Amino acid sequence: MQEILNRIDWEKQELLPVIVQDVATNEVLMMAYMNKEALKLSLETKTAHYFSRSKQRLWKKGESSGHIQTIHSFNIDCDNDTLLIKVTQEGVACHTGRKSCFFTELESGETISEVEVDTTAAYGVIDTLYHTIQERKNSDPSESWTAKLLHKGENTILKKVVEEAGEYCFAHKDNDEEEMVYEAADLTYHMLVALASKNISPDRIKQELARRFGMSGIAEKNSRDDK
Repeated sequence: MQEILNRIDWEKQELLPVIVQDVATNEVLMMAYMNKEALKLSLETKTAHYFSRSKQRLWKKGESSGHIQTIHSFNIDCDNDTLLIKVTQEGVACHTGRKSCFFTELESGETISEVEVDTTAAYGVIDTLYHTIQERKNSDPSESWTAKLLHKGENTILKKVVEEAGEYCFAHKDNDEEEMVYEAADLTYHMLVALASKNISPDRIKQELARRFGMSGIAEKNSRDDK
């Protein structure tokens, strides 16, 4: 196994670009990255594992949706720094519910394939909303509030986060349950816009919360103060 891993030029980059192709049709489904651990797991299990730059962790393709990829072949390019894998795709490859991630024509902006699977339930509303916000980055600001926020930049986004946090606090102080839910939703949305502007996946927030289980609040604060 080590001999195979050493065929990759890891000195050039820690993350190996991976092109994913349908074994039956040769359609390009997606592009992702593997680190050494992800490639090792993929070689051992013949199930695709990648390293997510936004989540900053190893992930098994289909871990949430069940849309796994069974690998039939691994091919390295002539520079030993890009991988092509051929797979059998269960379900769809793209988080949008489309078969391939390459569904937008660059010059016209036209969508060239339709959604085949509703992935909202699989990924959850927070992850789905985050991905939708990311997709709005290149939208016309006059047609989308999200695109307008992202276009205006950091100061506008942070002003809205502070504003929505204040409105939630007023609703909480007034003991208005319906308004608390409404303002918490507004705050969550604007926090996700702020995170998306920095390409920080909400999965990393979940990881941090999971890390804190079994740790007292005092110990957690002390761990940050020591950094």
